[in-house]
Amino acid sequence: MSVRRIGFAFNPTNDAALELRDRARSWCQTGGLDHWSAPAGDGETLGRELPSTDVLVVLGGDGTFLRAAQAVALADVPLLGINLGKMGFLSKAEAHQLEPVLVQLIEGDFTVGERMALTGAILRGGRPSEETFTALNDIVVARGSLARVVRLDVAIDESHLATFVSDGLVVASPTGSTGYSFSAGGPVLDPQSRNLVVTPIAGYLSALRSIVVSPKQVVRCRVVDAFEALASIDGREDRKLQVGDVVEVRALERPIRFVEPTGALPFWDLLRTKVALLPY
Repeated sequence: MSVRRIGFAFNPTNDAALELRDRARSWCQTGGLDHWSAPAGDGETLGRELPSTDVLVVLGGDGTFLRAAQAVALADVPLLGINLGKMGFLSKAEAHQLEPVLVQLIEGDFTVGERMALTGAILRGGRPSEETFTALNDIVVARGSLARVVRLDVAIDESHLATFVSDGLVVASPTGSTGYSFSAGGPVLDPQSRNLVVTPIAGYLSALRSIVVSPKQVVRCRVVDAFEALASIDGREDRKLQVGDVVEVRALERPIRFVEPTGALPFWDLLRTKVALLPY
């Protein structure tokens, strides 16, 4: 793969990210490399620039990466994360490695892996809808701001799985299995596998803790009873739900591609390293 044009998506509220963006611009200008930059949440600019871009480099933490992933899901441009956050499960390098990693990109010293993403739809009152969205990590159906549980009917394809009285339900991709689903007691999946993880959040008297289903299956979650409920997409966008609404989640057919520079820490080593940083 030849890299001739690079985009940089960054967190505009983070001073360290702005400094890293300036370093990246300076490096590209010195080497005469075609480049551009924009805030990760600037969908208009990303949508305009990505079709002619070879790699999108994300400067920030996992939240910044997830915002950028929304854009590349449509444009099919490989992503590379440079971590500035606390955990950085989605990144393949740290800030001090920026310039060496850019050299690797230009020299083709990297591979590209595929990650399964999710597509969801909200069926208002259970009726068919065009209200769809994409998530790299997870789609969560949860209670609102008040500390009241919700009652959710969950089905896998046409089979009723369970009725959960809980704080909510997480449907995660393999990449997202290290996030909210993991915190709720779900398993960690290899990020290059293709499965959906279904995990209730603080389920009351529930015998089911978490299940893993095929990417060919559809997870349906119907709101049976709730004072307030919402659907959260990658933790960056919330949509209000009413009793009777159904949230459908399935695997996105086209994967999102991740750039992995040669020598980057393998996932399971990264997991061990990051988990060791968690407070106990």
